[in-house]
Amino acid sequence: MGNTKKVFLFCSAGMSTSMLAYAMQQVADNHKLPITVEAKPVDSIGQIIEAEHPDCILLGPQVSHMYNETVKRYGPTGIPISLIDKESYGLMDGEKVLKKAVLLIKQAKAGK
Repeated sequence: MGNTKKVFLFCSAGMSTSMLAYAMQQVADNHKLPITVEAKPVDSIGQIIEAEHPDCILLGPQVSHMYNETVKRYGPTGIPISLIDKESYGLMDGEKVLKKAVLLIKQAKAGK
């Protein structure tokens, strides 16, 4: 994947999402993947996309109601946007969520 990819998890408050981001980062580090995973507040998603240009956006289950609007507004940027499934989120399955993010990044790159 070359340069470091940025995977941002967006949620409302962020404590559990920060834990998931940490778990994902641990998996990336253990596999020596050039990926940075961070949890961010969903209310500043626009500014964050503009300033930091993430390679993948994942929305936590708590903000799943914002998915369609997020895709409509930011999908044209070419950044893949997806929901974190409730089961993976509840289990804090960093590996499964990271694999999904990597797949989304690869698909977006292939589609360009």
